[in-house]
Amino acid sequence: MFQFQSRATPRARGPMVSMAVVSMIAAFASLSAHAASTVTNPYGLQALWEGGDMIARGTLLILVVMSMGSWYIIVAKLLEQAKVLRRARAAEKKFWNAASLSEGVRSLEAGSPFRYIAETGLSARDHHKGAMLDQADLNTWVASAIERAMTGVSNRLQDGLSFLGTVGSTAPFVGLFGTVWGIYHALTAIGIAGQASIDKVAGPVGEALIMTAIGLAVAVPAVLGYNWLVRRNKAVMERVRDFGSELHNVLLTGKTTATAVVATRTSQVARVG
Repeated sequence: MFQFQSRATPRARGPMVSMAVVSMIAAFASLSAHAASTVTNPYGLQALWEGGDMIARGTLLILVVMSMGSWYIIVAKLLEQAKVLRRARAAEKKFWNAASLSEGVRSLEAGSPFRYIAETGLSARDHHKGAMLDQADLNTWVASAIERAMTGVSNRLQDGLSFLGTVGSTAPFVGLFGTVWGIYHALTAIGIAGQASIDKVAGPVGEALIMTAIGLAVAVPAVLGYNWLVRRNKAVMERVRDFGSELHNVLLTGKTTATAVVATRTSQVARVG
């Protein structure tokens, strides 16, 4: 019995092995064909753009423009603030160590807000003449000129922040409008087609809800960037106001605040001694 089975087994296994090989080749060919075929996603942003009308596409473009403008302003203002802080450090090292105010002004970088403030203060001191200007004393006139210059610097630093505030407050509502319009458009198309199954409703409604998510994604960076830039502007303007205050003291007394404090303390010590 054992010899019979051992002799018949190789003959019986031949067709079975051939069938197994053919099945594996067919399965491999099927998997290769499936992998080679491109499976397109019927949902998502591409489907939202292709299936949306002009209003939906216009809303999406508005959100894209808002996002691009917000990021441009955030990066540009950060670079501008960093440049002003760098110029503030340069003014502290060069301007106050100069032999005269004129040399100090020339030592500052061209286009620097600190050079603009210093030139404005010097011009106000040197041109305090005329019938109308005689009614204001030199202290008031110089202080007013420096204050106007610092206000101009502050306004320059705040350029673009209003755009961030507008985007942060309106982008969610723009996205919500796109969602409402997309749902209305989808439900209208479903009603006309007469098919209200879950697979017909979930896709268009889900695509419309993407607009709300995009609106939030645009608004959140704008709000955070606005608050961050405003806080940094306060730090920058503190350096500018300190420079203007010191310049005002030098123009009127010829001494900085630190020099005046040291002189006062020296005189007090001498009196006590």
